[in-house]
This record gives sequence, structure tokens and C-alpha cells, in this order.
Amino acid sequence: MQILEAHKPFEIQEIELTDWKQRPVKNNFFELVLVKEGKGTQCINYNDYTYEKNSMFLLPPLKCHSFTIIKPTRFVFLKFTDSFFKNANKITIDRNEWFKEASYILSNYNQLPGDIIKSEKDREYLKKLTSIILQESRDRENKSFALIQSLMISVTEILIRNIKKGSFYEIPQKNTDDRITKMLTYINENIDSPELLRIENLAEVFMMSPTYVSEFFKKQTNLSLREYIIKGKLKLVEIRLLNSDFTLTQIADDLGFTDVSHLSKTFKRYIGTSIREFKKNGEYILLKRSSCSTPRNTDLSVANQ
Repeated sequence: MQILEAHKPFEIQEIELTDWKQRPVKNNFFELVLVKEGKGTQCINYNDYTYEKNSMFLLPPLKCHSFTIIKPTRFVFLKFTDSFFKNANKITIDRNEWFKEASYILSNYNQLPGDIIKSEKDREYLKKLTSIILQESRDRENKSFALIQSLMISVTEILIRNIKKGSFYEIPQKNTDDRITKMLTYINENIDSPELLRIENLAEVFMMSPTYVSEFFKKQTNLSLREYIIKGKLKLVEIRLLNSDFTLTQIADDLGFTDVSHLSKTFKRYIGTSIREFKKNGEYILLKRSSCSTPRNTDLSVANQ
């Protein structure tokens, strides 16, 4: 087993395994997995997906995922860690902007098994990018931190555009109108712009009457538009609280809450705990899918990372 660990803001490992074992490193943000060789099954939230050479996945920041290895498999794990977003002094790029983009990935991809990449061209790009990151990580004498930053930004951009191409939203699949996926994408892209999420604007963008927008949304998602937007914001609040050094005032301002009091009350109402207790526990709540706590005849000692 070869484990390569570079300076924060990321960790990268290239590992060849014949069976899956728990890894001691906690996955604080999210992790891109590339399969260089091998065959087997990926399990996330007790749902299975077959993998093979060149498969690419995102692992959630949760413990309910594993791999069943059929043929010896060489994995590359590229982990985006929280320290990148907390350490402003060493970062030369726009840290806030990249955090926003990385948060989009974490809050919007559906934590189900399956290949994250929808474009074969993008798959080749990611293979090349991760190969360079690996090479730079091995070079202990000439640590190209700035270059790796740029490569990580490119990886992020490719992941975002593939998420936008896929159906990663938790919506009923039966008789689903195609417009709802576009509407959900639009809402999540503009979750921090309240003026763009007003009924009147959504009606204009999606060519509906203002009176029909909320009815259409509720019919397609089984959630009210207002509740979906609030929960979308609170997912980003969770990410900021656990993975950044933003103050509560900054978080409230960025996400359109009236003030810190409004943010705290909304958080407690929908998430069921205070912000202080949430940070103390250090575990996502709203970002977790219910299936993470409802296994299907699965040995948890095997399924947990």
C-alpha cells in the first residue's frame, strides 16, 4: 500500500487493495475516487453500484460507504479537506469563491452510488489532473503548492459541471416533469440571492404564472418551495459551521438571513439543535440522507468506513 499525503489543503492517496478496510482518516469535506484498475461494487447509504477501470465517484462526508472488491483494485483518493478553507494566510486564490463552489458540490450531489462523471472528455481531464497532482505530491524537494492549488480548482470546476449534467436531486422519479431539475439547479445556483428566488422571478425564468410556481414545485418534490429554499440554505450553514472560519454574522449576511438571531432560530427549528451544540458534535445533520441510519440487512461493521 502506498499512501501519499501532501500539505493541507488536500490529501491524496494511491492505494492498491484486495479487500476494503476502514481508513483512519476522517473525511471532513468530500473525496473524489478514481479507479485506475480493478473491479467490484461501491456501496453508499446501503445502495450498490458496480465499478470498473476509470470509474469515478464522490464519497460523502459520512460513514455509510464501502467497496466490495472483486478484482484487486488500485484506487486514487483525492480528498478536499476543511483546512483549505480555514487557512486564509497561505491561500493566494479567492478562498471564499472556491469554498462557495466546493460547497455547491457537497450540498447538491445526491449521496447515492454511481459514477459522478457524465462526460468522457471530462473523465480524461480528471485522470490527467490527478496524475499531475500525484506526481507533484511525490516531489518532496520541489513542492509546487501553487500549482496543486490551480489543479484542485480545475478539478472542482469539472465536478460542478458534471453535477449540473446529472440528476442528483432527491425528487420522486415517477412522472417527473423535466422542468423541475432545471428549477432545482437554478435555485441551488442562486441560493444566496434571495431576489432571484422570489416567486415572481421564478415565474418569469420558467415561463409560469406566479400562482402556479409553488403548486408546480410542491407537486414535483413533495416539499413547499419555501421549505426547500430554507433547507438549501441550512445545508450551506452546516458546511460553513464545520468547514470554515466564517463568523455567524458573515454566514447570516451571505445566505440572506435577517441577522444572527434569525439564523439561530431557523437553524434550531429545522435542524433540531442549537448552532453551539451542532458545532460541538461536529456531525452533519441535514446533509445526511435518512438511509444512512436505516440500513438494509447490512453488517454495519463492514459498511462503515
